[in-house]
Amino acid sequence: MKKTTIKTEKKQAKKTTKRTKPRSKPRTKSETEELLAFAIDLAYEAGALTLRYYGHLVDAEGKSDGSPVTIADRNAEQLIRKRVAKRYPEHGVLGEEFGESNTGARVRWILDPIDGTRSFMHGVPLYGVLIGIEADGEPVVGITYFPPLDEMVSAGKGLGCRWNGKPCRVSSVSRIRDAVVCTTDVERLLSKPIGAGWRRLQQRCAFSRTWGDCYGHALVATGRIECQVDPQMKPWDAGPFLTITTEAGGRFTTLDGRATIHGGSGISTNGLIHDEVLRELAGG
Repeated sequence: MKKTTIKTEKKQAKKTTKRTKPRSKPRTKSETEELLAFAIDLAYEAGALTLRYYGHLVDAEGKSDGSPVTIADRNAEQLIRKRVAKRYPEHGVLGEEFGESNTGARVRWILDPIDGTRSFMHGVPLYGVLIGIEADGEPVVGITYFPPLDEMVSAGKGLGCRWNGKPCRVSSVSRIRDAVVCTTDVERLLSKPIGAGWRRLQQRCAFSRTWGDCYGHALVATGRIECQVDPQMKPWDAGPFLTITTEAGGRFTTLDGRATIHGGSGISTNGLIHDEVLRELAGG
């Protein structure tokens, strides 16, 4: 498993009495670097935990939205929460499995311990550990780590995007007809109002595939495909990707073009075809 070197940092100030308002200290580049380095280490650690269960039969329970959850999901999120609480007790956490803690904190961690649980359960190596961090409501750190592949895509606002530690960029493809377009579940997408638009997009692009969930967004950021369409995303599904895609030179928005992880949907592109993709989907 890879390791990340963390620069020597000042010791955290002693915990004060409970505050009723978030701390007003402004975010700095050094703070983003520190959060990024720590988040990378946590993603590797949580990923190693998931591998203990990967490739074996794992019991799953159905959640209220019909999606499955396993012991690996819960244990990985608990691990990250424990580490964050120990190092940054003043930070908030929003996670898929255990909700939100320390609501109103200036810095908030957004966690999806296993994005692509169905892939995980079937031994498909495209599931990922997702970590996003917001400071003052703005996404500033994004991590997606694929444990079976030992593949990491990480980014910090103003710090660029890296793929396995090396700088990465989106592709330079500027025409839909030369683009590779992906989604997670074609049938589910076709049941949405954008279904007809998706079909036209498929017909116009070079080819389309279902290298979906978080892996599709990582493929965009690393220049291997040009577009990933997700018609339904919770904040923890989208958490890292506004930062990752933007820092890689691309764009991440909702279906209606808003640059947010809280809009209920998400499209990552290389930026050059983004507006055309949005128009095609909306035309459906």
